Amino acid sequence: MSGVRRARPGARSPEVAAAVRQGVSVAVATGLYGVSFGALAVVAGLDVLQTMALSLLLFSGGSQFALIGVVAAGGSPVAAVATASLLGVRNTLYGAVVAPILRVRGWRRLAAAQVTIDESTAVAVAQGDPAAARAGFWTTGVGVFVLWNAFTLLGALAGDALGDPRAWGLDAAAAAAFLALVWPRLAPRRAQLVAALAVVTSLVLVPVVPAGIPVLAAAAVAVVVGLVGGPTTPERLAAAGRRPAAPGPDTAPGTDAPTDAPTDEEAAR
Repeated sequence: MSGVRRARPGARSPEVAAAVRQGVSVAVATGLYGVSFGALAVVAGLDVLQTMALSLLLFSGGSQFALIGVVAAGGSPVAAVATASLLGVRNTLYGAVVAPILRVRGWRRLAAAQVTIDESTAVAVAQGDPAAARAGFWTTGVGVFVLWNAFTLLGALAGDALGDPRAWGLDAAAAAAFLALVWPRLAPRRAQLVAALAVVTSLVLVPVVPAGIPVLAAAAVAVVVGLVGGPTTPERLAAAGRRPAAPGPDTAPGTDAPTDAPTDEEAAR
């Protein structure tokens, strides 16, 4: 029929296109922050090669800034690595979240592990469509990786000439983009409770424990609340990837009615 429009082969769905746009915007905002890391790393005493090795191999903004923070404060290499490792543990939790979404094997699994970060995970789980979630994850992850390393190199080469990059406002760009992305997910009361408990936990622990511990403690609080609350509504069951139980021996196939329920003829008698 002439009035029916057919999708062109290979055309993106609106959901996928929106996820890609979202991923690009987050990647740009986060990648710009790489200038700050590159400059601060050189100021802390690392050379350009060491700075680039951190961005290419470690590729975790929080861990990288924690490491150079310890180095700049005169801490030992062991303390710097330990602090960065503590913050990096959260990426393992992210991997458990995105693995059922991506369902990749071989070298793709290794590539996915490298770009499983705060931003790529947040964009993926914010999507309601599996294809959009995958597109958002890869667009964000690869985009951040490329731009973060490019701007890290720029910042490292600029070094002291750039001055304090925080004066440019770049330290707030990534956080603002991440908050804008997560904010709509905090509409449910339960999500607000988890966020509030995590924030309070972090604020209480920051003055009294080493760097990295508050993040892990806040994540533990979120996990405990999630386990205790558990998915109960159909929406939560769908979000958790669970399907309704298969019909049992006392359930009529294709329905929720028991097999011993009266038929229409029996009910009419």
